Parts: sequence; C-alpha cells; structure tokens
Amino acid sequence: MPGRSDPPVQRPALVLASASPRRLDLLRQIGVVPDRVVPADVDETPAPRELPLDHARRLAGDKAAVVAAPGHFTLAADTVVACGRRILPKPEDAAGVRACLNLLSGRRHRVHTGVCVIAPDGRRALRVVTTVVQMARLTDAMAAAYIASGEGQGKAGGYAIQGRAARFVTQISGSYTNVVGLPVWETAQMLMGLGYPVDRAPAGPP
Repeated sequence: MPGRSDPPVQRPALVLASASPRRLDLLRQIGVVPDRVVPADVDETPAPRELPLDHARRLAGDKAAVVAAPGHFTLAADTVVACGRRILPKPEDAAGVRACLNLLSGRRHRVHTGVCVIAPDGRRALRVVTTVVQMARLTDAMAAAYIASGEGQGKAGGYAIQGRAARFVTQISGSYTNVVGLPVWETAQMLMGLGYPVDRAPAGPP
C-alpha cells in the first residue's frame, strides 16, 4: 500500500563485555549501540610462554564467556601491543609509560586485538586482527611531553594512537581502528555472520 513502511527490525540485545570507552565510541561510529556494558572481570596475566597473539585470542574468549548468557549477543575484545614476543603492559604510572616508549621508539611493533562474539543460541566467532605500526625515534623532549600529558597511562603499550601519540606514528600496515582498540570492519562482519543486524541497527546519540 502507498505510504506503508516496513515494520521496525526487532533488534536482539547486545552486551559489550568491556569498560573501554574507545570501543564503545567505535561501535557507535558504525551505528551499533550496545544495550548494556558489562566489564568482564578476568585475570589478564599472560600465561607462561604465551605469545602475544595467543594472549589476545584467549582473553577475548575468556571475557566473552564470563559475560555471555542465553538470549543476547555478547561482544568482547582485548588489545595487546607486542615487540617481538614481548607483551607490553598497560602502564599505570609515568615510569611504566616511559619504559614502553623507550622500547617502541624507532621500531616497528604489532598490535593484536582478539574479538569474540557469542550469539544468543551459543554459537561463537573468535578471531585476532593484527596491525603493524612503525613509530618514529622519539627525542627525550617528545617522550617527556607525552608522559607528562598522562594520556599513555592505562593504555596497552603506553600510548593512544587516537590522541597525542598520533604524531609519533610514521606508518601503519593494517586496520587503524584495530590499534585504537576494535577492528570495526572485522567486528561488523562477525556480528552479521551470527545474525546481528548491523546494517539496520539504529544510530546512537550524537
């Protein structure tokens, strides 16, 4: 009939198992607004001899499993910054940020983000996305100014590419949003693959 519109899509509930505001912002950017945010309380200590990629995969799966329950979609992620086989911390103080920057200065490193989606019926998708980042050689003044900003504290590898540290990055091979904290293309494909209507999800608040 003329003027008749399709009924709105009944969207299943989506729970984000992460306290990261960056992941929430990236999801909202593509029109996906979680119904709830439930941070997963898991031990993030690397297992003995655990490689960075395996660490990201395991934590993403563990976080999703802790929060998942029948009847809703669960999305979890974990980002790991690695220099070779070494997993860099999420430093909580200036000394920790300085140690990370000293290690990353003038070198290439890898950022691995594990993403896990669990569907309402228990089906599960899990993958790791890797981005290679080249950082410029930092002068003492550059590093000191960044450390003083406090931005690197609590961030994997001691820096935030979406913030002031953007000026340190000379080259990226792979997904930029992966370095921010969530590879949005791959995440959207995983959600849709399990039946979540990403393309028809309502846009969030501006």
